[in-house]
Formats: sequence, C-alpha cells, structure tokens
Amino acid sequence: MLAYAGQGTVTEGPQIRSFMQRGEAAITALVEFSTKFGRDLKAGAPQYAAFLDIVGADARASQAAVQLVLAQSAISSQIVDNLNASIHLRALLTDLFLLDEALKKTGG
Repeated sequence: MLAYAGQGTVTEGPQIRSFMQRGEAAITALVEFSTKFGRDLKAGAPQYAAFLDIVGADARASQAAVQLVLAQSAISSQIVDNLNASIHLRALLTDLFLLDEALKKTGG
C-alpha cells in the first residue's frame, strides 16, 4: 500500500482493490479470532484476554476504515495514503507486534 500511495494516481490501480479486499478479509478473521480466543483465555490468562479485547477493538476500527475505502468507486493513491496514516491501522499493527513479542517470550 505504501508503494501505491506514493504513485500519485487519481484513478484506481489494477491490483489495489483486490489487495484491499484481502486485507479486509484478514482483519475480519482477526476480529473473530480475538473475540473467540479472548473469551477462552478469560480465566487462565486474564492479561492476554484483556489485550485481545483491545486487539479486537482496534481491528474493528481498522475494518471500518478499510471498508470506507473499498466503498469508493475508485481507490486513488491519496485515499490509500490517508488510510496508511490512520491511527486505527497503526494501532492494530502495533498491537500485533506487541502480542507477537509477548508470545515469543512466553513460548506461547
């Protein structure tokens, strides 16, 4: 998405919509996973369960932003640049990096 955002196109590039649709599907799966897995962890690992609630909330906010972009008749590089700058998408990515590191440290 960064390369596309830097192109300065006002019309839609050939692959950006399918890329965004795959991203939206991945975020949807992440929302479902964080809800189910977080519920399963409530008793045994409440700190992970609480964090997965945050991951789910950030994923839902990111999903809404991606869906807004997908609803446009043409996805310009400017709107993708704005999406890349979205605090919601950045928060979700940071959540996933943090969770990844935490799980590496615990062997999870």
